[in-house]
Amino acid sequence: MGETLTVHALRISLDNRPLLDLDFQVPPSRILTIMGPSGSGKSTLLAWMTGHLSPAFTAKGRISLGDRDLTKVPPHLRHIGILFQDPLLFPHMSVGGNIAFGLRDPSDRDLAVRTALSQVDLDGFEIRDPETLSGGQKARVALMRALVAKPQALLLDEPFSKLDNALRDTVRRLVFERIKERGIPAVLVTHDEGDALAAGGPVITLG
Repeated sequence: MGETLTVHALRISLDNRPLLDLDFQVPPSRILTIMGPSGSGKSTLLAWMTGHLSPAFTAKGRISLGDRDLTKVPPHLRHIGILFQDPLLFPHMSVGGNIAFGLRDPSDRDLAVRTALSQVDLDGFEIRDPETLSGGQKARVALMRALVAKPQALLLDEPFSKLDNALRDTVRRLVFERIKERGIPAVLVTHDEGDALAAGGPVITLG
């Protein structure tokens, strides 16, 4: 079971203009939804949480997992995964190579890749070129690439927004199921009320 993700007393401003003022906790297996229009600070929040906030912003606050303060920890050591609107698969790598990219222990590479693909009904796709995949298949590969890295929290930056309605429901259900199975906290950024309802957790509205 994972640990609680906490954002405490976060204050972000740009050019002395307040942008975000947030406090929240996300227990293991739960999904917190952040909703708001463009420009309300949703992506800025995720950038701060992953340690990639632009120096143009001024930020105060603390992020922690359990009793570990991550605020000054380098991004690659925070073990916070993220899924974006676009799957962002590496075009020069096979499907298997993309998934293996996230592995911490490469010794079990082949088994880990096969297992990951099997979990999302993509058995036998190891050598496929990512450019030959459908939108839903790319989304599933991106999800498993994030999960094989064993993140201790997962951030979702509108990962369903470019999928058609039928595919959106399928992929969304798959993502939320995997989050709960892994027992990790997650933060979903979206402007879609259907995403928030499907996540089934608390909702914070910005803007």
